[in-house]
Amino acid sequence: LKGRDLLKKSTDDVPECMGIVAALVYLCALILFIPFPFRAAFVVDPLTSQVNPEYAPHRQLAVYLAALLSLLIATILGLLDDLFDIRWRHKLPIPLVASVPLLLVYHAEQGNTHVVPPKPLQQLLGTYIDLGPLYYGYMALLSTFTTNSINILAGINGVEVAQTIVISLSIILNDLLFLPWPFTLHLGRFEISGFFGMAMAQERHLFSLYFMVPLLAVSLGFAYHNKYPARVFPGDTLCYFSGMAFAVVGILGHFSKTLLLFFMPQAFNFILSAPQLFGIIPCPRHRVPKLRADGKLDPSIAEIPNPSVLTIVCLRLLKFLGLAKVKVARDRSYAETSNLTILNVILTKTGPIKESTLTRYVIGIQLLSSVLAFAVRYGFASLVYDSDRR
Repeated sequence: LKGRDLLKKSTDDVPECMGIVAALVYLCALILFIPFPFRAAFVVDPLTSQVNPEYAPHRQLAVYLAALLSLLIATILGLLDDLFDIRWRHKLPIPLVASVPLLLVYHAEQGNTHVVPPKPLQQLLGTYIDLGPLYYGYMALLSTFTTNSINILAGINGVEVAQTIVISLSIILNDLLFLPWPFTLHLGRFEISGFFGMAMAQERHLFSLYFMVPLLAVSLGFAYHNKYPARVFPGDTLCYFSGMAFAVVGILGHFSKTLLLFFMPQAFNFILSAPQLFGIIPCPRHRVPKLRADGKLDPSIAEIPNPSVLTIVCLRLLKFLGLAKVKVARDRSYAETSNLTILNVILTKTGPIKESTLTRYVIGIQLLSSVLAFAVRYGFASLVYDSDRR
């Protein structure tokens, strides 16, 4: 498993699919961690001097093991994708298989399937709306989105693992807001304190920390080898298992909507890529930027012979919004466009830049989106929802 870096002049081979190493380290860490949060299973009954199975946290352990099973399935599917080069239109639904254990344990826990509408709509829709089976469909699609969205925003050194680091760090900070602190932070007029409300909310976010802290640690270690110039490539395996880890904590931690806020760049990139992913515009195997002779990058181009009316309408809309460089022949027999990814959009705005600079731009966008996500979640949300939404 090796390949050449398409954005380097060097023809040396680089090891591919090294995300499997990070995934195995991550899974081993989670397995070895099991005795610590579930040590109540080893409590000896003072009356019988034996372990009493009634003390064992069966429900919490079942949730934890179901999460591990989903992560293992996602890792295997990611490895298969790396080995057999599955087409985009076929790989999109693959994570649905890995989400089955999550949905089953969520149902067994009698998880909520209702949502709270904003205050202006509550007189019309009521205080709660029970979505029933539709909510399970939403959670299944969430797992598909988190895994594939990181995979779609890829192709330059360090960008996949950088997304994982920023999103996992954002989730960790969000989890800490739901735990009881022995102190209060004073930031000017603002005060940030711990959460002393529902014990169930604290348990769910502590569960999230069990998965996010080792994910952050593994990602930081992998980033050392994957940063520019990369000595290893992550492959689809890293994207699959890290994306599934985010789906696990979002679904079983019951904060899937907050999770989506941290994925704003990935959501934009997915919507931007949709015309290519669904065949309206041809989608080449690699949509990474194009290497220039001076070592800088230009947007890569997709050629479109005999474009359809729908394709031309889509191209004109992209050109109007400034999201792509588009050319259409006068007789409409030929068209071309820059490939539809955030990476190419950035290059159309900045002009030729180095690969390492492009990676820093993406990291900056991800960081700013996380700041905006916290502002929306804990600032603007109070305008349309009652009370402290923690």
